[in-house]
Amino acid sequence: MTNHWKIDPSHSEVEFKVKHLMITTITGHFGTYKLDVTTNDDDFTSATEIDFTINVNSINTKNQQRDEHLKSAEFFDIEHYPEITLRGGRLEKKNDLYILLGELTIKGISREITFEVEFGGQITDPYGQQKAGFTIIGAISRKEFGLIWNAITEAGQVVVGDLIRINCNIQLIKTEF
Repeated sequence: MTNHWKIDPSHSEVEFKVKHLMITTITGHFGTYKLDVTTNDDDFTSATEIDFTINVNSINTKNQQRDEHLKSAEFFDIEHYPEITLRGGRLEKKNDLYILLGELTIKGISREITFEVEFGGQITDPYGQQKAGFTIIGAISRKEFGLIWNAITEAGQVVVGDLIRINCNIQLIKTEF
């Protein structure tokens, strides 16, 4: 039996963290995204299609000047690359966790990624909707995706770290196609 799932954006979040001046961590969020998942079972071990798209213009780091810089050609270049995508993803069960494998594309550069996924389970909400919950954790090198802007402080420290930690809390709703 084929099951179709879509993201519940009001109960999900897409967050990233990066070192700033190598002494603190800045947190950012993307507010607009869509996710479609097709499975052949109820525990998601046979996800046959995972299609995740993030609208880069929805970035929010709680600093408008920084957000505009991130949208510029020096970083995401949203004029030419308005979306981040994860395509062809699949889940593999490994002990109590799942592993998400897929092709992540940022700024026109695609790389295979592997993230850990905790499956929170499924439940029927008070409105009769079947829901499933996940926490996704991973990290990428921003430079591998063409996000290479940086500056050096007087003390020789870089302004922005290379490692981007990703943390997503995702709630899916079972839908009819």
